[in-house]
Amino acid sequence: MLNVRSVLVTGSNRGIGLELVRQLVGKRNTPEWVFATCRDPEGPRAQDLKNLAEKYRSVKILPMDIRDPSSIQAAAARVTDHLQGAGLNLLINNAGIVKPSTLESETAEDMSEVYKTNVIGPMMVSQAILPLLRKASQESPQKGMNCSKSAIVNMSSEGGSITNLLAWDLGHVVNYRCSKAALNMLTRCQALGFAKDEILCIALHPGWVQTDMGNFSEVQAPLAVDTSVRAILNTLGHLSEKDNGTFVNWEGAALPW
Repeated sequence: MLNVRSVLVTGSNRGIGLELVRQLVGKRNTPEWVFATCRDPEGPRAQDLKNLAEKYRSVKILPMDIRDPSSIQAAAARVTDHLQGAGLNLLINNAGIVKPSTLESETAEDMSEVYKTNVIGPMMVSQAILPLLRKASQESPQKGMNCSKSAIVNMSSEGGSITNLLAWDLGHVVNYRCSKAALNMLTRCQALGFAKDEILCIALHPGWVQTDMGNFSEVQAPLAVDTSVRAILNTLGHLSEKDNGTFVNWEGAALPW
């Protein structure tokens, strides 16, 4: 069972990120701190998140543009201040974008922008938050690794599986697929690099979910957001060191790279 004192979710103003925040604060064992980041907390697209923050004191909304190193550092500093010497248990790198394209229409500009957001962003956020994750791991009396102790969860996609290429016939979206394949490699590198710190690192496919991003083609995504997130949180509660550096779906089943 997932039992975290503090969690940070990027891209939390809509879709999976917003639902993660909603279900985390709705748990019986609510985290003391849920840091919810998005690019524009004062904008109209963050209203649902602001409503949650007004209802639950544990939700702290922070501005963070994961493409901007100074924005990431500023958010990390504010998280550190809020935690008052404690570590951060769980980082969920959820923010991501996709640019609709075909193999022939893909552009260097779109490929670069998506890669910057979906790969470089999670890398920089993880680097900025790493001292807090290390502190949480060191402070924990628990042995081994789990998401309640200290973990990085990178929200990936089976669309980036080189073996499966989920839904290729419905959309090439080469920028997105390449970025998620690269994010998977980042996750493997993090798992190897942070193993000594006992920080669990995982790549997670949330399913093909009914979000603004999920419904990019004429076919509606099959999985409801709340269903996906409920399963994700359940899966995170069951992961251990044997899962470090793996690629799993929302229900915890292993996926091929």
